[in-house]
Amino acid sequence: MDKLIKAITKDGFLRVYAVETTETVNAAQKFHTLSPVCCAALGRLMTAGLMMGAMLKGKEPSLTLQVKGDGPIGMMASVSDSMGNVKGYCANPVVDIPLREDGKLDVGTAVGQGMLGVIKDLKMREPYIGQVPLQTGEIGDDIAFYYMQSEQTPSVVALGVLVDRDYSVKCAGGYIIQVMPECDDATLTKLENSIQGLMSVTEMLDKGMSVEEMLKYVMLGFDIEILETMDVGYKCDCSKERMERAIISLGKGQIQSIIDETGEAEICCHFCDRRYTFGEEDLKKFLETAK
Repeated sequence: MDKLIKAITKDGFLRVYAVETTETVNAAQKFHTLSPVCCAALGRLMTAGLMMGAMLKGKEPSLTLQVKGDGPIGMMASVSDSMGNVKGYCANPVVDIPLREDGKLDVGTAVGQGMLGVIKDLKMREPYIGQVPLQTGEIGDDIAFYYMQSEQTPSVVALGVLVDRDYSVKCAGGYIIQVMPECDDATLTKLENSIQGLMSVTEMLDKGMSVEEMLKYVMLGFDIEILETMDVGYKCDCSKERMERAIISLGKGQIQSIIDETGEAEICCHFCDRRYTFGEEDLKKFLETAK
């Protein structure tokens, strides 16, 4: 089971989230049959989503990340909550483009230029919606830019997915370090110096580091307190009832058209590819409820 750790420096100047998502991203790869570059892109987005979701308070709120770029991947989405659950999908899951000159997957080109949207559904009247231009399309840089622009929170965001030769995920994970408003200049300078020359997330995990070991390595020299360790994983909460509501929301006119043209409706969940089929009798019942 993948794990996420929440921590804070004992002076309260920095808060840290670290997570391993190897099993989680492998699940996404199997659901969507992702090509390596799509697996890396969506894996990074879901990894960020898990850590950002863990920042939410309460059990009900959810966080949606939407990347709308002009690259061949098209739109990507990740939906997470505060309980360690995440799901995601990308519009074009089998993109194949050349590697970068350094031999790494070219996530930035696959994503392209566009916008990053952050939707926090806090179960109040209206969700919070923030949107910023993509900076590099590499996801980590874009999340850090969002925090600075929309929430005025300087953040270090590191994300990584290492795809093996058989297209399985060898390792995946990430960390976010956030500077709190009361942070002094000395701590900020120390952080800036300490993150220089760090191993990448995938280097650390590929060496066999645990999440806690990764956290301690990244925060070496800081006195940290671990606040919580939680299991995380891929979970799709689609259901037949949700799909029924989706059909009913189409309205009487469209439901009647479906009955007249095909006599049945099939809906495929974007997040887990599960298919739900509703026959003519089902549609007639929905017709009675629809407006």
